[in-house]
Amino acid sequence: MEVNTLNLLGLKCPVPVLRARKAFKILSSGSCVRVECSDPLSEIDIPHMCITDGHELIDQGHVDQLFWFLVRIK
Repeated sequence: MEVNTLNLLGLKCPVPVLRARKAFKILSSGSCVRVECSDPLSEIDIPHMCITDGHELIDQGHVDQLFWFLVRIK
């Protein structure tokens, strides 16, 4: 499975969600994306966006100041 990476490091709320939504619109259904953020609020915002927009949040985690999310596009 090919996984694209969306680098949203350095961006503050609400920009990571806005950029992720824009990027997800151009990807085909079933694509997997690893979203990487440095904003701690992304732990709330990205999962909420997935629920709201119907994407599947496969996994998430963080290491130091890097928050990552593995998302399958609807």
